[in-house]
Amino acid sequence: MGRSNRAGRTRAETPPDTTGAEGRSHRQGPLTAQVDSGTAELLPDRDRPRAWQLLLDGAPQSMVDLADPTHLGFEYQRRIGHLIDLAAPPGRPITALHLGGGALTLPRYVAATRPRSRQQVAEIDTALTELVRAELPLDRGWQIRVRGADARAVLERAPEGAADLVIADVFSGARVPAHCATVEFATLAARALAPGGRLVVNITDGSSLAFARAQTATLLAVFPEVCLVADPAVLRGRRFGNLILAAGAAPLPLEELGRRVASDAALGRVEHGRALTDFTAGAAPVTDTSAVPSPAPPPGAFR
Repeated sequence: MGRSNRAGRTRAETPPDTTGAEGRSHRQGPLTAQVDSGTAELLPDRDRPRAWQLLLDGAPQSMVDLADPTHLGFEYQRRIGHLIDLAAPPGRPITALHLGGGALTLPRYVAATRPRSRQQVAEIDTALTELVRAELPLDRGWQIRVRGADARAVLERAPEGAADLVIADVFSGARVPAHCATVEFATLAARALAPGGRLVVNITDGSSLAFARAQTATLLAVFPEVCLVADPAVLRGRRFGNLILAAGAAPLPLEELGRRVASDAALGRVEHGRALTDFTAGAAPVTDTSAVPSPAPPPGAFR
């Protein structure tokens, strides 16, 4: 609740604990709220005066810098950002379908780097979307439409051959839901892609990497071109973390992607071709009848 105006404050001023049109300020401090999927926390970033981190039930989900929507604070977001940058010539608008919204970091990035892009976001947690819109508002000029629905249900109704990018960043808590990790799901994504379009998938795994190997096999069963980007330590099963898969019908920009990943502060490696096939270690593609969620993060994975 906002405080009543103090003496001397004009009507145009915003009370210190009320979020104004430019979004939440650090002087308001952290925010905790119950949303449909659990407990959401907005934590101010220590290094960037207008940046916020979104956590859901303690698991980091997104980071947004209200002053700079091109800033991607998480390692996995930067890798997806490279693929966004390589989706078309610099600055050219694209049509993007985001499956999973969180704090809408990636739609903001597309809107800032590719003005006039048309974007649709599927985010099942409508209370979370309302919180993000209120505290971390979008620029009114951005063409971003958020639908409060299940990611696969939105994908099933997506126009055929319309999307330059389908970005699947779908999590239920800290796990990828089973129904969004199957051959049938990937086939729907392939149907939604325009000629030359690409699917980008964010997953998490660790230790034996059974889920990541199976997801790689799943995309290889649907798409002729697939690559994987991850920290070498994650690829060796030494730590739990994010892995990014990219797939399409046309050749992927592997050389430029490799250069960009190599220039990142965080270590990363791009796997494709025979090395990627070897990575699957004989894993079978996952279907709707055999699907399981991604593994839960081990204790302390996000500390």
